[in-house]
Amino acid sequence: MPTKKVKLNGTEIAIFNDAIIYKRGEYWQFRLWLTKERKYARFSLQTRNESTARDKAELHYHQLKALALSGKTYYSKTTKEGVRLYLEQRQKDLEAGLIVKGRLSTIKTHLEHWLNFIGRDTKLKELGVIDCENYFHTRTKSKKKDTISQTTVENEQSTINAMLGWLYRRKETYIDKFEFKKFKRIDRGLEDLRRASFSDDEIVRIRNILDTYIADAKKAIDEKDNLVKVITAYYLVISLMTGMRRGEQLQLRWQDYEEFEHKVNNKGYNLVKITVRGETSKVGKTRSFVEKDIGYFDDLLKIQYPRFTASQKTVVKENQIKFADALIFSVNGYKPITDRAIAYHFDKIIELAEVANLDKRDIVPYSFRHYYITQKVNSGLPPTSVAEIAGTSSTQIERTYYHTTEAKMIANAFAGYTIKDGMLIPN
Repeated sequence: MPTKKVKLNGTEIAIFNDAIIYKRGEYWQFRLWLTKERKYARFSLQTRNESTARDKAELHYHQLKALALSGKTYYSKTTKEGVRLYLEQRQKDLEAGLIVKGRLSTIKTHLEHWLNFIGRDTKLKELGVIDCENYFHTRTKSKKKDTISQTTVENEQSTINAMLGWLYRRKETYIDKFEFKKFKRIDRGLEDLRRASFSDDEIVRIRNILDTYIADAKKAIDEKDNLVKVITAYYLVISLMTGMRRGEQLQLRWQDYEEFEHKVNNKGYNLVKITVRGETSKVGKTRSFVEKDIGYFDDLLKIQYPRFTASQKTVVKENQIKFADALIFSVNGYKPITDRAIAYHFDKIIELAEVANLDKRDIVPYSFRHYYITQKVNSGLPPTSVAEIAGTSSTQIERTYYHTTEAKMIANAFAGYTIKDGMLIPN
């Protein structure tokens, strides 16, 4: 299909009959009608010299025609628009039950970091395969105090390329992935174990501090800050007790909790059964597990139930929910406590417990899950049992924990022997 033949007004100069250059102020400008896109390509040639403007215009003309012949377009969405479109699709995946809420939140965080790196107004069709080759360097050389691990950046890069592939299939980009620089191979078992490391003594101190923290806040629990403090402290101690992921625990409802007594040799033990619903689990699979409880759930229930029933009398009927459907770790039953509150009170607890060498250790709330799994491994449970409780794969348990804890290595060293009269005797 032929392009428009230009009509000149006396101040314009034709370039190959269907493009023109013209002056705006002191600088020459370029204009060409793009038939397929039904828009003009317009931009400044950034020169005051007519001869230079002609040369530049002819070069741009050939480049635009080459794009058209190869089936490519000139106009492009920005990276910010591309991310918005991709997140809209992932929101639909969430509504369809294909991903969980926590995963969508993670994807948003990853792509926000990428936008900060690449620029929000960068055109998608101008992206090249090597434009993110220094992504790891930029992310890990942040001026912030937070330490960013190689694993974190690897996960971000995987999310970025997943989005780029999606945009490529919809003809919004000319490349389907970035070529990120290859990472140095790391021993993930040792790295993850190091990240998870709390000593037993540190955990004892943390538990004691949490008990005191809760007791102090309870004295004036009607104050809003103290209510959040109490609920967050219960969240942390129950996180340590159950090893649940953050998203799983924050979406836990009272209907997902069951308390019962179990007798062994006529001695009763208080136990709690927790059900992690598939729609809240990272792996999308419902699981249930039982843990010993020394009253934390029951204590929190006694705080939450009277408050909930009282508040239900003051809210509009459409917003009323049953207590069983209310979120456990929530001020109002509808919204969970915030990540900010968890981070703030976790840091306070770690400081009060005098956990050492924090500048060299990546201690975060998720470390409670690492410690929990490590204890299960050291207790002698097989990887499959630990994986079932934790909601992960036995391969992940074996690779990350099972062969790297000192207690387990010592137990393995004594396997096949019996100690008798102070001597090791092969079985």
